[in-house]
Amino acid sequence: MMDRNADAPWSQFDPEVYVDLNYRTPLEVDLLIVRLMRDYFSRCYAQGVPASVRGVDVGAGANLYPALSMLPWCEKVLLLEYATPNVEYLEKQASGGGYDTAWDAFWDVLGEAPAYRDVEPRSRFGEIVRVERANLLDLDGQRRWDIGTMFFVADSMSECPDEFRRGVECFMDALNEGAPFAAAFMKESLGYQVGAHKYPAYRVNADRIRESLEPFAAELEIHDMDHMVRPGHEGMILALGRRNSAIATP
Repeated sequence: MMDRNADAPWSQFDPEVYVDLNYRTPLEVDLLIVRLMRDYFSRCYAQGVPASVRGVDVGAGANLYPALSMLPWCEKVLLLEYATPNVEYLEKQASGGGYDTAWDAFWDVLGEAPAYRDVEPRSRFGEIVRVERANLLDLDGQRRWDIGTMFFVADSMSECPDEFRRGVECFMDALNEGAPFAAAFMKESLGYQVGAHKYPAYRVNADRIRESLEPFAAELEIHDMDHMVRPGHEGMILALGRRNSAIATP
């Protein structure tokens, strides 16, 4: 029997353990992903930044670098997250006290690009980032954003193919036409452990990700990276692109 999203112990998720395991010491593959995302967003806005760009990180979890990547471009960034412990973690990071120093190494990589150099990330993060508790699978397409990220979410919340496909579709339908996006996935993941709790995953590869995104995406780039960071997966995959014009009417 496959574990569905509703079966996972999200209320027991430990964001501090997750950050210590995955981000406290930056991994080579995460820094590569940050560079690719930084350069792609910089190319997308090379001709100027439209007024009132609104960004969203769907299923933000205990990971700030997708939101940090959107800071130069956005008037507002919304972090959508379902697990209550992660919501509390994100709210603390966006408070006036400034975010954890664990994220400085990722900003250092972002700051190598011209558009990021003029941004003071901690104050900017506190000014424009807001957090909201929401389930990706409940997004109905009635709210849309101008740039978006989804990192290790659609494939890391359920073992069910229908929930994976629905997760991708809900994310893409949250974006306006032409919106740049970055989405990351664990390749062939068998699930993952955080503290005492096991969480589900749906096994994906580059072909499956391309197939799921192509109906919604233009300029689609798939970066298949064979970097293993723990047992039980075969690497990471980063998808970059823009939302195409085939936006469904809610």
